[in-house]
Amino acid sequence: MRFDLVALAGLMALVTYPSRSLPLLAPGLERLPARVFVYLRLVGPAALGALAAANTAIVSDAARRPSLHVGIEWLAVAACLAVVAWRRNLFLGLCLAVALAAGGRALGLA
Repeated sequence: MRFDLVALAGLMALVTYPSRSLPLLAPGLERLPARVFVYLRLVGPAALGALAAANTAIVSDAARRPSLHVGIEWLAVAACLAVVAWRRNLFLGLCLAVALAAGGRALGLA
């Protein structure tokens, strides 16, 4: 397992988090129009769905036969959706999804 890009990913998270969180932390969020507020609530699930779709791939084996590969990411997304529906907490669900995906990759399942 390689850890050479973990520090870079952490650095990029620190650099990009303020710009991504600023709209959510700005005062007056409750004064936004209802359509904008609904849109902001759907950004997280949309991003999660895009991540799941990007990690599904059609791969070829040695004989060049195509096959659909569904990795550990789909299990992580399903767990995230279950936690979000149960606890109404997207952050907790995303943390669980990241932990499952990282754990699966560390064990060689993905």
